[in-house]
Amino acid sequence: MKAKRHMKIREIIKEKPIETQEELAEELRKQGFNVTQATVSRDIKELRLIKVLRDNEHYCYAEPDRSAFISDKLLRMLRESIISIASSENLIVIKTLSGTASAAAEAIDGLNWDEIIGTIAGDNTILVVASAKSAVKDIVEKFENIIK
Repeated sequence: MKAKRHMKIREIIKEKPIETQEELAEELRKQGFNVTQATVSRDIKELRLIKVLRDNEHYCYAEPDRSAFISDKLLRMLRESIISIASSENLIVIKTLSGTASAAAEAIDGLNWDEIIGTIAGDNTILVVASAKSAVKDIVEKFENIIK
């Protein structure tokens, strides 16, 4: 139920400007969710929603840019752990120091690049799946810029 509510909250804040927890709770009730203000408050914290200026008039709830959550430490670890990068078709294989692939893949996912569908990590290898073969060169260049 919580996951469905979280999905609905994301949908609501994308569709209309929501300025207060009370407004969000009311919209959720209209959609069939029986919620209290306290529940909505917890959901906002769990979803890490922020308030942004919308239409230069009102501050409304929004999801933060996911890349904002990548800590400098995680990005530095990504930079320092990459040993090599190779590609074939729409796949990119990144070799890392032993034991660092999982954290490095998390950093890559956090970059939220549209050209990347997802990552799979082992102990020292990350498989990066690009959305198209034509995007691979740009993705590899971005990784090379990170490790410079």
